Amino acid sequence: MTALLDGSRAEDWDHARHARRVPDRWRLPLAVGAGVQLVLLVWWAAFSPGLTSYDSAVYVSQVTSGIWTSEHSVAYNALVWLAVHLPGRLAVLTLAQTVLASAALAYTCVAMRGLGARGRWTAPIALLLAVAPPTGAFVVYIWKDVPFTLCAVLVFAASVRLVARKAGRMDWWILTAAMVGLGLFRNNGLGVALIAGLALAVAIRGRRARLTVLTLFAVGVSLLCQLAVYPAIGIKQPAKSSVYSLNYHDVAVAYAAQPALFSAADRRVMAQVTPLEDWTRGGGNCFVSDQLVLAWNFDRPAAERVNDRLMAIWTKIAKQRPDLIMNARICRGHIAWAPFPGPAEKNAYTWIGDPAPAPKDLYGVAAAGQPMASNPNRTAVYAHPVSTKLRHAAVFWYNAAKTRQLDWILFRGATWCYLGYAAIVLFARGRRMRSAYALAGVMVGFQLTVLAANPAPLYRYMVAPLFIAPFCLALIPARRSRAGERRA
Repeated sequence: MTALLDGSRAEDWDHARHARRVPDRWRLPLAVGAGVQLVLLVWWAAFSPGLTSYDSAVYVSQVTSGIWTSEHSVAYNALVWLAVHLPGRLAVLTLAQTVLASAALAYTCVAMRGLGARGRWTAPIALLLAVAPPTGAFVVYIWKDVPFTLCAVLVFAASVRLVARKAGRMDWWILTAAMVGLGLFRNNGLGVALIAGLALAVAIRGRRARLTVLTLFAVGVSLLCQLAVYPAIGIKQPAKSSVYSLNYHDVAVAYAAQPALFSAADRRVMAQVTPLEDWTRGGGNCFVSDQLVLAWNFDRPAAERVNDRLMAIWTKIAKQRPDLIMNARICRGHIAWAPFPGPAEKNAYTWIGDPAPAPKDLYGVAAAGQPMASNPNRTAVYAHPVSTKLRHAAVFWYNAAKTRQLDWILFRGATWCYLGYAAIVLFARGRRMRSAYALAGVMVGFQLTVLAANPAPLYRYMVAPLFIAPFCLALIPARRSRAGERRA
């Protein structure tokens, strides 16, 4: 017995000796990365190949039919194409997303340490984000929004390194790649990159020229791809009826509110697209544009033909009654600025993804008569959980988080933006570090870009603040200045 105990003590001593060999600077990222990855692997195993939506089926349909469009992220379509041709298919893609998420959260914890936020505060935040359905389950969605959101997290973390004056060459590379990724994974991501980058350029003295060039480069890459590269390689541009769909809804909101502003000629143009009562009905709900542009009577080919005339009507209303256009935009961008969901009767509640497995018809993409119906790759989207019991448990946990009374704190990015801003202000004032205000740049970018152009109150459009703002709270106990610390 004594020999066994001595052997056990020796083994414990050996493990402790090996642990001490890990350099101090690597202990936090390795511990956080491993812990987060373990939790995310549970989500991945439960929902393999991943949580899905209509968009997921469209991605697979596009990349396997060869008809790509830049209406969806070409960069993410390329990743889907690669995954479809690999063993394991889409499960490989979502597994890679979990690895990127683990690395991004570990990197954020290390970055926060440079501003005095201890690992004992940030590590639990990272683990809670992995456990919480709005963030943990989100990582295993087959959505372009996942890498887009993770790019935003990396931009924030690299910004922390810059503000803390700890940035090295690797941090600059991460910032550059993440800002380019914002524009490539979502068409409106260049707005977030522009605002976040310029916030850093204004706030950080001695790096303004470099940050300005980096920001313009990131935005320029996105614009170049969208306007020149994609058309040159045969990728279809979005249809006009998609590009201007929000403008159509602006017109509908104005028509429902003030029909007297519209001439007989205006009404004849509008009636070519859909009956006037549909314009009234669609405009009567300013929260959701889909009630107009996705209605059965809405004639997209007709909208293409008279698009210029519809835009002339929009321009006329914008000049005569700009308040009506602003009302439509602010109302439709509700998810960007409102901590609480809107009225359920207007479909203005927070739209949250469903953890149910993909239906056999793949949300209509593989319905009878559709090209995807006979596409053998459609099976890649169907659920293949590692464990059925594990899936049931994950679905229960996910649905429990969707409790309506918890919506404002679990799924509303705007709520977390305001909490994050408060924490940043307290830190900046406590440290007398004005450059810390630049840390709000990513969240401000999300709120402004979603407010400017948003079709419906989908929580995924504002999910990045759910990842970023909790780390900002760790700045509150670190807000007291330390002797000898450089101030900016």
